[in-house]
Amino acid sequence: MLQSSLNGTRPADAHPALPISPLALAQDAHAVYALGVRSVHVHPRCSAGLETIDTHHVGEAVAAIRSAVPAMEIGVPSCRWVQPCPTQRMQTVAAWGQLGQGKPDVVAVNVHEDGWVEICARACEQGIGLELGVWTPGDAVRLRQAGLPPGVVRVVAEVTVADPQIAVAEAARILRALGPMPVPVLLHGEENSTWAVLEYATAHGYDTRIGLEDVLTNPDGSVTGGNADLVRHAQGIRARGGPRAGADEHHRLARSR
Repeated sequence: MLQSSLNGTRPADAHPALPISPLALAQDAHAVYALGVRSVHVHPRCSAGLETIDTHHVGEAVAAIRSAVPAMEIGVPSCRWVQPCPTQRMQTVAAWGQLGQGKPDVVAVNVHEDGWVEICARACEQGIGLELGVWTPGDAVRLRQAGLPPGVVRVVAEVTVADPQIAVAEAARILRALGPMPVPVLLHGEENSTWAVLEYATAHGYDTRIGLEDVLTNPDGSVTGGNADLVRHAQGIRARGGPRAGADEHHRLARSR
């Protein structure tokens, strides 16, 4: 599966094609859906272009995308960096459950954040699926020891190392620490490591993602035209790479621990 991460935490002026408004997010979601993408990860913004988990703005963004692309899975983050208080994040996620067409399908929750278990429980109560983020081997061990809470649709292994070669090695360490999972694992990098980690994920059969949240340049280093261009490049890599059985590789990595 190839997911598109449409905007992330970037400021509005980071790229001319960065989608900020609900309309722009919906247009980009429609464009990548036409290319075969069936899942998007978006960071809703307020009218000033700043990140928010406010129920009104989340509902607007999700409803706009759903209206444009009814079959798209729509995920949003729980955003500790926007709302540091886990109790307030939990209450906000619970309120998303009342948004109707604006209710996200999935909320991304990082396991290194305080209150992640409780936030997951509240999301599950509201019928919102979970993407569990692991950024380090330590995060992976924490998740494995805690076990998957109900409602998890995938585990997202996010490599935050910038150097491409080191990032690929870090990806392997995270996957070894994670061990076999009963749900799909989505592996991705960011900035300079994005394309190297995407190639690694492709070669080993893992789900992955691409979008302006993660990178502003094409594989050749040129500035990308936008999310649709990034998806086309990623699809080209995936077509050449020929995904193998990720589950088999994951079990092999786990056995080598």
